[in-house]
Amino acid sequence: MHTVVVGTSGTTPEDVIAVARHNAKVELSAEALAALARAREIVDALAAKPEPVYGVSTGFGALASRHISPELRAQLQRNIVRSHAAGMGPRVEREVVRALMFLRLKTVASGHTGVRPSVAQTMADVLNAGITPVVHEYGSLGCSGDLAPLSHCALTLMGEGDAEGPDGVVKPAGELLAAAGITPVELREKEGLALLNGTDGMLGMLCMAIADLKKLYTSADITAALTLEALLGTEKVLAPELHAIRPHPGQGASAANMLAVLKDSGLTGHFQEEEAPRVQDAYSVRCAPQVNGAGRDTIAYALTVAERELASAVDNPVVLPDGRVESNGNFHGAPVAYVLDFLAIVAADLASIAERRTDRLLDKNRSHGLPPFLADDAGVDSGLMIAQYTQAALVSEMKRLAVPASADSIPSSAMQEDHVSMGWSAARKLRTAVDNLTRVIAVELYAATRGIELRKGLTPAPASQAVIAAARAAGVQGPGPDRFLAPDLAAADAFVREGKLVAAVEPVTGPLA
Repeated sequence: MHTVVVGTSGTTPEDVIAVARHNAKVELSAEALAALARAREIVDALAAKPEPVYGVSTGFGALASRHISPELRAQLQRNIVRSHAAGMGPRVEREVVRALMFLRLKTVASGHTGVRPSVAQTMADVLNAGITPVVHEYGSLGCSGDLAPLSHCALTLMGEGDAEGPDGVVKPAGELLAAAGITPVELREKEGLALLNGTDGMLGMLCMAIADLKKLYTSADITAALTLEALLGTEKVLAPELHAIRPHPGQGASAANMLAVLKDSGLTGHFQEEEAPRVQDAYSVRCAPQVNGAGRDTIAYALTVAERELASAVDNPVVLPDGRVESNGNFHGAPVAYVLDFLAIVAADLASIAERRTDRLLDKNRSHGLPPFLADDAGVDSGLMIAQYTQAALVSEMKRLAVPASADSIPSSAMQEDHVSMGWSAARKLRTAVDNLTRVIAVELYAATRGIELRKGLTPAPASQAVIAAARAAGVQGPGPDRFLAPDLAAADAFVREGKLVAAVEPVTGPLA
């Protein structure tokens, strides 16, 4: 565990993961505290002037034309938080809320929001105390940022609403703050608005999805190689010189991973020795590096967008270095929403090709000598027939989830906010897609390892042997008569989800991309 120091220049995906998933402590740098104080002086000076300034002495959104007198401004800031904390539906996961809070703190610490240092420190204190606001599934249109989710977080800072304590029990936020020795904030000019106006929820979910997908794509390279081996396919299509003449980086990395897994296999290359020899393997096997690699390159692009957003100060209005406080549209979630949708597309396609390989393993007409459905006694036993049904159901849902949310827009705020990003919705469906992709890869792993073990008299690659041994030790059982299958599939899911698949291979192959 390490402490994440928040400065004025943004943060990294690794720090987001550390705070969101691993409860890393958060500390404001001296530079950030100084920048916060300077920006607050500018806001205080503008608040003292008779001229209206948006977000400081006016209403918000379609109500921005009203000038708010000084005695009502604290109430205005409280009211915007209370009224915008209007989420509905199931609770959002703890890691998402922690990412949301941390990324809002990141922008606040930039010195471009006009929030007092004491408010930023309270945000850090709440994170460090393990207090997690109750945030709901529905309420964000991704513009102006993730308003409702961020409002529920701001409500906790005020000591209002509900939050989850470090023990996992939901209580009134005021009680949790008191128990942690944290004084609720009394919001002043600009501060309520500054706590709500950002892309932090969708960005946090993007960072976590990228981290998860990187691991899953390595896992998918491994399972594709195992299936190629179980089908007695040829590894010649993985030769580096073939991928060098189409130099997409992801494609080359995936091919290299597969080739490393298949090194010294006694099963590959038998495709022309059968009664019905093949000229070449099916697309789902032969083109695995091209499909997996295209997804890898998409992840790389998404990471570029995430890193730009992590270096950004997203608020409206913003305090500029020359002292101006200017209205802007930087809160719009389009850049993040697009890549969230793009990742859902590539995840669905990766799941689709993995399912096609699994189906090929189970079909006696296409599996090149394996028993129907990899069953022990086909007819008496159904083997993995319904495991593939489950995999197909997951893939079908992922195809629906690949329909872009960012192509939609529902105008809001009396047509003032007339084009929104729906980035939060894109992020929420991507989380489901990533979860399902893990299960899809787990089913391919389960089928491929069984297929390899049924190839009697042939010696698998050392890496494949390591996978099979580790999987069996983890409760992923091998061939045999029909049994209650759900526990086996759950064990395979955990084996992939917890990174044990990659961990089993790399001592043999060396580090994979």
